Amino acid sequence: MNTAQIPASTLEFLQSLKENNNREWFRVHKDRYQKELGHMKTFIEALRHRMDEHDLIERHRLYRIYRDVRFRKDKTPYKSEWGGSFRRQKPQLRGGYFFAISPGNSVAEGGFWGPNKEDLLLIRKKLTWDHEEMNRVLSEPTFSQTFGKLQGQKVKTAPRGFSVEEPGIDLIRHKQFYVIRSFTDEEVLDTDFMDLLVDTFCALRPFFDYMTDLLTTDLNGEALI
Repeated sequence: MNTAQIPASTLEFLQSLKENNNREWFRVHKDRYQKELGHMKTFIEALRHRMDEHDLIERHRLYRIYRDVRFRKDKTPYKSEWGGSFRRQKPQLRGGYFFAISPGNSVAEGGFWGPNKEDLLLIRKKLTWDHEEMNRVLSEPTFSQTFGKLQGQKVKTAPRGFSVEEPGIDLIRHKQFYVIRSFTDEEVLDTDFMDLLVDTFCALRPFFDYMTDLLTTDLNGEALI
């Protein structure tokens, strides 16, 4: 098997963990966990090398399977997914890539999940001047066919200081700006899955380039970095 391919045993382990999400079961199957952890480390390292060919990646991360349950009602101790992320090189590049592998619920995501208030205000003000460019990026065939619509939490009407009559109000209402693509289990286990994942992330680049321009220039178009 290709060392960068996700094996069926990875999904099988995650399904078993989902059905037996307790420390006793995990302790008995610790060797199985270590084996699958090794598969995912190999996968994300290979994916990092592939992404370095297309973007400037500052850091990559494979998330721990252990859940922080201190402030959660759900006290199950483990995640039933493997998650990883790639952070683009700041401050000149903005945006981040994320993927999660889980039986029946594998995804690739990218965007801006928590803009700080200064960045969010800058985005919104620029959208009042020109929202058509973002709509053009979002409606580009490769992007829209890959991800569908822009996702993210929104305010109910209009943010403070903005009018509901703004032509770009549907975009201005956003507090988050990200997109998601889902994958079937068959796609995840296919030998070409890494190619599919890389193509998915590459489809984000025009959106990232646009948002980077918004966030690295002031309201007069002067560079902030």
